[in-house]
Amino acid sequence: MAISSTRIGAAALVTSLLAFGGQALAQNQTRPAQRPAAPAAPAQAAPAAPDGAGPTRVELKPAQGDWTKVCGKDQAANKEICYTTRDFGTAADQPPVLALAVYDVKGDDTKIVRLLMPIGLLLRPGFRFAVDKGATLEGGFEICFPNGCFAEAKVKQPTIESIKKGTTLNVSVKNQVAAEVIFTIPLAGFGKAFDGPAIDPAVLQAKQEELQKAMQKQAEDQRKALEGAGGAAPAPGAVPAPAAAPK
Repeated sequence: MAISSTRIGAAALVTSLLAFGGQALAQNQTRPAQRPAAPAAPAQAAPAAPDGAGPTRVELKPAQGDWTKVCGKDQAANKEICYTTRDFGTAADQPPVLALAVYDVKGDDTKIVRLLMPIGLLLRPGFRFAVDKGATLEGGFEICFPNGCFAEAKVKQPTIESIKKGTTLNVSVKNQVAAEVIFTIPLAGFGKAFDGPAIDPAVLQAKQEELQKAMQKQAEDQRKALEGAGGAAPAPGAVPAPAAAPK
């Protein structure tokens, strides 16, 4: 995926842009030029709206203890890049459904709001988002993998300030049958993390290892439960898609 310098600072930042969300944070750490593994968010289709109903609202909850801020220097552009990110699911003990990251390229007026979205969405309309009941902004999808699609929007500092002070980020997309789905992302703690110091790489690595162990245990428990019930065990690394009830 080619990303021009006017969109994010330098083409060398492509790999760091793909490193947020899912479980790729530790692989990126503070080295934007390092190529991480593909995003590890679970593959799952967006929820479908009932016939004749309005938009499906998916109330998301943090899937991580707190927002994480990661910083590094892009040698080609000679600029510091920081991103503040968090994963979200339909329940605290469920796999992530969506990830949000806000990128700050020091010295650039333009910031990037970037989302890792579930599969099963119409890409051509892009997405719309608003902080609380504020103005609606638009963004577009950039690239998809089997386990999720990246979407981004270029914004200015006033939008960042509204995100820092806001309560909820409402993200509107269309699913495979062109029905509207609205993901609501809680923003509590974002401003403090965005303005605060970056996480220490050693702490980030320890958190990543702890999370991977927890996910492995969850997958093993699910496998044993299925085997005990006479069902087929899931493929390695597979997780069931959480059910999102319409609001």
